[in-house]
Amino acid sequence: MTGMLLGSTLGYYGRGMGYGWYWDPTVILVFFGLILTMIASAGVNRTFAKYSQVRCMAGFTGAQAAAEVLRRSGIYDVRIEHVSGNLTDHYDPRSKVLRLSDSTYSSNSVAAVCVAAHECGHAIQHQKNYGPLVLRSTLVPAANIGSSLSWPIFLLGLVMGLEKLTMIGIVLFGLAVLFQLVTLPVEFNASSRAVRILEGTGMLGGEEISGAKKVLRAAAMTYVASLASSILQLLRLIILAGGRRRDD
Repeated sequence: MTGMLLGSTLGYYGRGMGYGWYWDPTVILVFFGLILTMIASAGVNRTFAKYSQVRCMAGFTGAQAAAEVLRRSGIYDVRIEHVSGNLTDHYDPRSKVLRLSDSTYSSNSVAAVCVAAHECGHAIQHQKNYGPLVLRSTLVPAANIGSSLSWPIFLLGLVMGLEKLTMIGIVLFGLAVLFQLVTLPVEFNASSRAVRILEGTGMLGGEEISGAKKVLRAAAMTYVASLASSILQLLRLIILAGGRRRDD
């Protein structure tokens, strides 16, 4: 998917029996989106690394914090598991499993506690049938199809001069963008729930809460940047399709 998103500075087109290469200026949109995602990624890594060095005064590890948040929320049917990787934390609503990464599970840092609480926020959303989460779960199959098939279908339509095929590719990519758009309120709401619980229960103190907010805000910006990058890519597809129609 990444290779397809980067595209190429050269495009290939066919018209009648003639084929040729041309400069594709729309690739600038892709590079701009890539820069946004790189900045956001660097920001969350830098912020997480900083607060990974700040010990939670209450002594909670990420796993312990998650268990406490779930208990206080009246959720007893969600398992907490360790998963390898760095910042690969996630909640799986299908199996009701909260998976915490190497950097979170056993760490007693402020960063680990707030990330664990954020994932618990998703479990709470699931328990309460939070609307945007339900919608996002419904969109998963369409988004998966869109992200995997949109570019091959679009390029095939562009090369063969089949306008309907290019439009199908654009619509499929649009479904993936819609999924990312719906993801934003889900992530922001989970962070908001996490902060309220950590602050209300005293699991984190005043300065620690400030650090937790910075970590969660930086993480949220990665979703914003990813959405912006995908919107730019969608705009690129529309421009390419429009340019092809003008050529015809």
